[in-house]
Amino acid sequence: MDFSVRPAGRDDIAGIDALLARAYPRLLKADYPASVLVTALPLISRAQPALVTSGTYYVAEDRAGRLLGGGGWTAAIPGRSGLVGPGRANVRHMVTDDRAVRRGIGSAVLGRALAEARAAGMAWMHCLSTRTAVPFYESMGFTALGTVTVPLAPGIDFPAVEMRRDL
Repeated sequence: MDFSVRPAGRDDIAGIDALLARAYPRLLKADYPASVLVTALPLISRAQPALVTSGTYYVAEDRAGRLLGGGGWTAAIPGRSGLVGPGRANVRHMVTDDRAVRRGIGSAVLGRALAEARAAGMAWMHCLSTRTAVPFYESMGFTALGTVTVPLAPGIDFPAVEMRRDL
């Protein structure tokens, strides 16, 4: 599949929204009960404008400009303000079009994020993975640290797997 990876911008927000809204329900349904997805998906399937325009979020697109994937990194922990510690970067909002998985798109986007984080002086990457994406992150050199519960909103928790890798 022919595609390129570039930094995302404000004009990508609607496309990322559409990609997340289409891909997440389809990709996550095998690993999460409907009772979790019905409350979590509306919260996790939306583009985050500040992240998308941060300069550290990337999109993969085909020659026609169709978005195939996205993801990035920040030094701040998702959902918190401020930096967390020297050398730590965090994987942020990875997604691949459910019709294009296992074609190198996620690897290319995450590879770009890892390289850019390393170039920015980060020493290691932290990730809160969905259950679905654990094999992908392991293939990219991440190690699972254990299961965690991510609070999305009052009364809405999302089961995830905490992972990490050195850069």
